[in-house]
Amino acid sequence: MQPTLDTAYWLGLAIGVVLPVLVGLVTTRVTRSGTKAVLLLALTALNGFLVELANPGDGYQVGSAVVLWAVSFGTGVLAHFGLWKPTGVSARAQDVGAKHGTAVGA
Repeated sequence: MQPTLDTAYWLGLAIGVVLPVLVGLVTTRVTRSGTKAVLLLALTALNGFLVELANPGDGYQVGSAVVLWAVSFGTGVLAHFGLWKPTGVSARAQDVGAKHGTAVGA
């Protein structure tokens, strides 16, 4: 017997890898890390429950959605500290929309 994952689960996993960058885009450098973690937790919860909803399987299972939430959060945290932060992507995401330079006449 070979276990297989539906396309919805693979897409949810890929979204979990990208969510830390999204959190960086909607927050600033001065945003507390705890606030960023709660935002990532909320986004991964949304991801987990939507992936289970999109799954064409036997129907909606809350237990599967919670497991997907946990896997998505763990994947997001690992992607942030193992990929996005060391490569500088997290810092660049935080700089998007930041005002650089000085005011005229100051």
